[in-house]
Amino acid sequence: MMLQGKTALVTGSTSGIGLGIAKALAQQGANLVLNGFGDADGALAEIRALGVKAEYHGADMSKASQIEDMMAFAASKFGRVDVLVNNAGIQHVAKVEDFPPEKWDAIIAINLSSAFHTTRLAIPAMREANWGRIVNIASAHGLVASAQKSAYVAAKHGIVGLTKAVALETATTGVTCNAICPGWVLTPLVQKQIDDRAAREGITVEQANNDLLGEKQPSLQFTTVEQLGGLAVFLCSPAADQVRGVAWAMDGGWTAQ
Repeated sequence: MMLQGKTALVTGSTSGIGLGIAKALAQQGANLVLNGFGDADGALAEIRALGVKAEYHGADMSKASQIEDMMAFAASKFGRVDVLVNNAGIQHVAKVEDFPPEKWDAIIAINLSSAFHTTRLAIPAMREANWGRIVNIASAHGLVASAQKSAYVAAKHGIVGLTKAVALETATTGVTCNAICPGWVLTPLVQKQIDDRAAREGITVEQANNDLLGEKQPSLQFTTVEQLGGLAVFLCSPAADQVRGVAWAMDGGWTAQ
């Protein structure tokens, strides 16, 4: 129960990677503030079943004012945010010349700018306590690019850069900032890409699944949310006190190529 008495806020945590990381932190004793547009009641029940306190705030992560409300809500419920996990994200796939500007703006806002807002609001209390963990969920696309994902790649590269800058600014404190860069994880977001590919190419979902992994991920296996949760827990541990500004790939060898 390494995180007993501490509070974690995980954005985009009503399902998928965010919920998996939230559960891993709860298993270490952390109280949770959840956020997202999915099944909030179901997510809260899963976290509370682990014996910790949990609250939900439905901030739209594209809006700075709502993010400010969420951070104030977390402080009012639990005192401060000790562990901040910036996970909220959306995706859109199109060639750059066909990319809708409103989609670009939304992806940059939710995938990148939201992490800036939560971080700037969390750091003062972390500095005062001389302890904090900021874990940014980037992507293999924060390290390398793929075609037709210009906004996502730009945002995730930005997350890696933000991580490094914050790590340097907090280097002499007990606050650390690191990024996790997953490869393919079988979340609803990725399942939609697989389904769309199967429909577009007239192949089975299983074949689309295998083709997706074969193109990028040498292990030919999806990274799991449990594995990502385990890495997030490690980054919160004393063993990771000097892990600062790292973009840690968990991608089945994707970025080793």
